[in-house]
Amino acid sequence: MTTMTLAVPSELKHKMETFPEMNWSEVARQAFMQRIRDLEFLRKFKSASTLTEEDALRLGRELNKNLAKRYKKT
Repeated sequence: MTTMTLAVPSELKHKMETFPEMNWSEVARQAFMQRIRDLEFLRKFKSASTLTEEDALRLGRELNKNLAKRYKKT
């Protein structure tokens, strides 16, 4: 197994130290694997897509508009 060193902000390190029972290396490994699975899925989805960038932007704007209507406070 390869060793990797990560830099984290001091505040985060302090909070992590309040949970000494946690295996933070395992938490990081799982987070890395989940992100890789997500990115692989998106890459596969993107490669099979026929949408143009313009289509994606148009659909995104339409989705945002519809969500704004749904959650708009009256």
